[in-house]
Amino acid sequence: MGMDDATGMLLRLAEPEDLDDLLDVQQEGAQRALAHIFPQDTHPFPRDLIFARWVAEIADPGIEVYVIEREGRVSGFAATRGDELLHFGTAADTWGTGLAAAAHDDILKRLSAAGVTLARLRVFEENHRAIRFYEKLGWQRTPARTRTSFPPYPVLVGYERRC
Repeated sequence: MGMDDATGMLLRLAEPEDLDDLLDVQQEGAQRALAHIFPQDTHPFPRDLIFARWVAEIADPGIEVYVIEREGRVSGFAATRGDELLHFGTAADTWGTGLAAAAHDDILKRLSAAGVTLARLRVFEENHRAIRFYEKLGWQRTPARTRTSFPPYPVLVGYERRC
């Protein structure tokens, strides 16, 4: 749970009192980056459902939920379960700063320390920004394809990467 000198980033376990700030970060990023997948006029960000999911995940002993702090504020989030990166995002105003790459590397170090050798994730097939990010960091597409549980049920594609 150390501070990363290059970015001033702190990755720490999330607490229930972090959820409003975490959701603000997630909602803004989703509305900016995923509006072509979830049109906001017909499929607005389901804040109440996402809030309930985060509450359940924080309470789940098999899931590690993190917040990414920068300059004393919640600037991102992540969650892992076993070998899977379940959720990951940073505040839109930090995009392009290196914060996401630093947090990503910290999360992979934690997975590796927990004995994970091959990490997995799923990303929306049409989330081109995220796909570029993950591929730049060495993730490889797998044949896995699923659909999200949120309407309009877009396709998620699988990726994996050695830790």
